[in-house]
Amino acid sequence: MSGNNSDNEKIDTTKFLYAFTQSVLNSDRSIRWVGITDQNGIIINERDREGLKPFLTIEENHEFAINTINRHKTRLKFEPKMGELTYTFRRYTRMNRCLIPINNKNKNYYLILTIDFDQYDFDKIITEKIIPLIKQEKEKF
Repeated sequence: MSGNNSDNEKIDTTKFLYAFTQSVLNSDRSIRWVGITDQNGIIINERDREGLKPFLTIEENHEFAINTINRHKTRLKFEPKMGELTYTFRRYTRMNRCLIPINNKNKNYYLILTIDFDQYDFDKIITEKIIPLIKQEKEKF
């Protein structure tokens, strides 16, 4: 019977992650791709904007996510002096990429997303649309 509960929890988690990444994707039309990773950078759910031709393959996206989380971990030692990370933002010549920590009591998750290159209002999108979604659903992670 406990196997069924475990299976149901996995189904509920999968449904939640799908709905959450879709909500983030729908929060602004400039968002290209959304992924949620675990503390090791393994993507556990991802969504592309409909009709999008991605710049990176699935494998490249997964490698990029792992490298992003590893780089982030090297900077954690500075948080006591600088404060807790709200988000990081990188601007490339073809797109923008953002990392937002999603922390709960037991685990660290991360939201990684890409935004169209021509979007200059990224801070407003992140702080007024995406971070409130994370705060609203944080307990479910």
